[in-house]
Amino acid sequence: MELTTEIRRLLDLMPASGRMMTKIVSKSEQAKVIDSPFPLPWNRERPVYINFDLWRRLPKQQRDLLLLSKVSWLVGVRWLKPDIYQGVAVAGSLGAVVELVQHDAVGVLVAGGLSAIALVRIWRTNHSSQLELTADEAAIQVAQRRGYNETEAAGYLLAAIESVARLEGRSGLSFTELIRSQNLRVIAGRSPVGVPQSIKDEV
Repeated sequence: MELTTEIRRLLDLMPASGRMMTKIVSKSEQAKVIDSPFPLPWNRERPVYINFDLWRRLPKQQRDLLLLSKVSWLVGVRWLKPDIYQGVAVAGSLGAVVELVQHDAVGVLVAGGLSAIALVRIWRTNHSSQLELTADEAAIQVAQRRGYNETEAAGYLLAAIESVARLEGRSGLSFTELIRSQNLRVIAGRSPVGVPQSIKDEV
């Protein structure tokens, strides 16, 4: 596998939103096959680090779905989107500033507390298992536009999750990977048992 050619191929595979936001970086020293730091609001670029020594041991189809899932996760992390928690965070911050100007200590505490609660909720949402499942499903949709069908794409991603754990020398899958695997089995038609919503929402 020639590194430059593979990176170019992976960039072509990505959806347009992924190409705009993410950057593929070779990182042979990392223990993980593919990794990306959690994107914080002030990070303009969202790098995807790949250990190409391990990456090349995976079949092309598994590599494709792994990358699409990672990119979909990165694109799916949104700090600024209109919802109730964003509104509360903004209102709380503005309220804290107003109360601070008016030297109202209790008002500052109340408004700051509301802001903090809303920000914690936003953080938890961006770290939930649901976001990972959504990323997998988005990856499968993109893969369908690249010539895969839904069932085989889900099967390749399921196999990739298991292959990555083996390549990284792990004895088993993490909690989130187990949830993702079960959800992918349903999409691939290998299991009728879906993942309960209460478990999807776990952090």
